[in-house]
Amino acid sequence: MDTLIRRYKRLLTATSTTYIRSLMDTINWDNRLIAIRGARGVGKTTLMLQYLKLHYANDSQSALYTSLDSLYFTQHTLSELAEQFYLKGGKCLFLDEVHKYPSWSKEIKNIYDEFPELKIVFTGSSLLQLLNAEADLSRRCISYNMQGLSYREYLKLFHQIHIRPYTLEEILESSDGICNEVNSQCRPLAHFEDYLKHGYYPFYLEGNAEYYTRIENITNLILEIELPQQCGVDISNVRKLKSLLGILSSEVPFMVDITKLSALAELSRTTILAYLQYLDRAKLIHLLYSDNDSIKKLQKPDKIYMENTNLLYALTFKDVNKGTLREVFMVNQLSYQHRVEYCTRSADYTIDSKYTIEVGGKSKDGKQIAGSKQAFIAADDIEYSAGNKIPLWAFGFLY
Repeated sequence: MDTLIRRYKRLLTATSTTYIRSLMDTINWDNRLIAIRGARGVGKTTLMLQYLKLHYANDSQSALYTSLDSLYFTQHTLSELAEQFYLKGGKCLFLDEVHKYPSWSKEIKNIYDEFPELKIVFTGSSLLQLLNAEADLSRRCISYNMQGLSYREYLKLFHQIHIRPYTLEEILESSDGICNEVNSQCRPLAHFEDYLKHGYYPFYLEGNAEYYTRIENITNLILEIELPQQCGVDISNVRKLKSLLGILSSEVPFMVDITKLSALAELSRTTILAYLQYLDRAKLIHLLYSDNDSIKKLQKPDKIYMENTNLLYALTFKDVNKGTLREVFMVNQLSYQHRVEYCTRSADYTIDSKYTIEVGGKSKDGKQIAGSKQAFIAADDIEYSAGNKIPLWAFGFLY
């Protein structure tokens, strides 16, 4: 345990609190059992260490951070650590990479029950296992999802432009005031293209030369290790799974033809549908349905997108289509806190079963949504709103 404490102190010393993600204020840190879930690379570890530095920097006895992929756990159990930590006055145990520890769910449940005064915060980069295993903890655990940077967060982190987040209702109903406020502090279009290419993952701060390579490495780790381990994907199908993702990255937004997709990837229809679900849960793609309430297991999605625009740039074999880029951005930003459904009638999306949104360029007219109530156009390449036409970039201020 002393080794873990020394490692924790070194990490805390190296952790900067200059910029802190908005999720920090969303989490109710008073809960006894907290899960922070999210794709690899979005900053879950940093968030935990920042919280510890802000609240326990001078109290190494009360709190401890450790990653469950540490060699320490080849000789010791998590339960042993928790008991030893508690007996020495520990109050808050922060556990990273829990999916690397085989019996994490069972042991965390037991620790929670046996040590009522102990708080536990844990993260897992593999959404798959957290979703599958969390049933044992469902009555005890409060879960939070962590996404990559919004455009607002990117402006704050990379350009020191501080603007508050806005609700969807504010963006749709008070867009004039929001556009005036943002334009008074920056030229929003000046940085938007760079955000779409490089601004989603915080590790872009560490250098841009290898940025897409790191995204590819994360993707390969998910495909080659996490999906076989957590979802039972046949190792012999990993290459075909990569081929499937390659096809999707070059064709999105993909109007789904499962028969065609099966032939291209050389996989059966049932396998294709299962793999699409796995890729969606792993935050590599986003499946869009016309009715989320009636989604059945292995139902064909209506449309497929890459999960975020940076992933699209990193993995596509073709030049990125601007229309595709706009749609991927919108689905990514809106789906984090809202229900997004594919609109089968006139516009692109229905949001929260209330709003209709059409996405396009600055010359996009309102013909497709004419006569619809609560209908809006998200238009690229404009700085200010005009009527129900709202700048696309404004939807990057939701969190």
